[in-house]
Amino acid sequence: MTDRNVIRVEGVDRTFHRYKILFVLMVPIAMALMAISSINVALPSVEQGLGATASDVQWILSGYALTFGITLIPAGRIGDSLGRGMFFVMGLALFTLASLACGLAPDPATLNAARFVQGIGAGLYNPQVMGMIQQFFSGRGRAKAFALLGMVISVSVAVGPLLAGSMIAWLGPQSGWRASFLVNVPIGLAGVVLALIWLPFGRERRRFRRSREIRAARAHGDTSRLQRSHLDLDPVGSVMMAAAVLCVMFPFTAHGSPWWWLLVPVGLGLIVAWIAWEKRYKARGHEPMVDLALFSYHSFSYGSAVTGTFFVGSTSIFVIAALFVQQGLGASAFAAGLVTLPNAIVSAGAAAWSGRHTLSRGRVIVVASIVTIIIACLGAILVASLVVGSGISWWWLALPWAVAGLGQGALGSANQTLTLEDVPTAVGGTAGGVMSTAQRMGTAIGSAVITSIFFAAFASTGAFTALRDAYLLISAVLVVSALVALADLRSARARGVRH
Repeated sequence: MTDRNVIRVEGVDRTFHRYKILFVLMVPIAMALMAISSINVALPSVEQGLGATASDVQWILSGYALTFGITLIPAGRIGDSLGRGMFFVMGLALFTLASLACGLAPDPATLNAARFVQGIGAGLYNPQVMGMIQQFFSGRGRAKAFALLGMVISVSVAVGPLLAGSMIAWLGPQSGWRASFLVNVPIGLAGVVLALIWLPFGRERRRFRRSREIRAARAHGDTSRLQRSHLDLDPVGSVMMAAAVLCVMFPFTAHGSPWWWLLVPVGLGLIVAWIAWEKRYKARGHEPMVDLALFSYHSFSYGSAVTGTFFVGSTSIFVIAALFVQQGLGASAFAAGLVTLPNAIVSAGAAAWSGRHTLSRGRVIVVASIVTIIIACLGAILVASLVVGSGISWWWLALPWAVAGLGQGALGSANQTLTLEDVPTAVGGTAGGVMSTAQRMGTAIGSAVITSIFFAAFASTGAFTALRDAYLLISAVLVVSALVALADLRSARARGVRH
């Protein structure tokens, strides 16, 4: 009887296990997302410890986001072509070394440079994760794998602030923020070692064997039957897309001259030009960086749209939570992280449940999840009003944030599976890069706009009004996401798709 969890690679005697591969893939995803969420509670300590200016602090946040977003799609394309395992290991090693540099940074400039490199590392390995899940799992097994991915994403985002807050409380503001970076080093090194042992590296092995055959044939003067395959990575398309993502994200992630906002229409124009280039490039018989035929798959188009709009709103929920609890109510960084812990626990359970039901009720789950998060945001406004007006304990805010965890965990699991369900395995990394880029751009835009609204209201009318205005805007954005998800549900039913 054949074990369905065992993978065999041509030319290799040993076997590889799917769930060992999955374990290796989850480790860096958690690290990348905690690097985003944990910095929110660590920034005051970074300012104190390094004497960072407001501009330095802004770049600590935005540098990572920019390089992460720029790298995703090209990295997915290169991984699909040259081997996902190789670029996964390279990205994880780079992220780990950059985390070490962050933790040892003597000044803000060094920290910012290391954060740039950290973002490149995360951008290199992130799309390989989705590509390898597409490659090694199918059917219900793929749904379970994406359920685990959704659980890791939800838990990591919620646990990141708690971990950073705990270290700052334990080690003090001077060393605690450094520890929040340095903790990635042993985990990342272990991940690299396990990846080298447990990942199959099938495409890489085939390319190595082919290169060896070509060298041997040339040494004997016989190259008639051995021609090196042409590798087309579409460098022009890659540069155009990277420039477009940079132009769109930069004004939202870096505060400065108002002239920077002119980059947004430039970026949109570059996207239009990139689409024209990709169509022409394919028509001439080349392999475009992103085959636009991907968007002919209804599930991918709708799922990417849901992802982008959802991340515009949802990722600011806990940024606002940390700001309200710390700056508005005077709580510590540790308390700000602890109050969101129920969200992580609930998210984990919701992701596991969603994974079991995605194949039968996936699109209904996506719609219901977004509605649940909207209800949680409105509930948080109500509880915050009671905290400020009636004097109840602010720990009651854990309740609506836990309800948000229901939606976040269930949606992440279901939407990942549905978005990539029809995508061919050969372009799984590219598709994952496109989807992740939509997430990063949505995060950048949402975080910039929503936090700006929070700070403007905080300065003029106080903490409660700031939270209320921010959460109302988040809810409005999530309504748009829910409408896109509902359109996907109706389209799927019209096409006779079961879920």
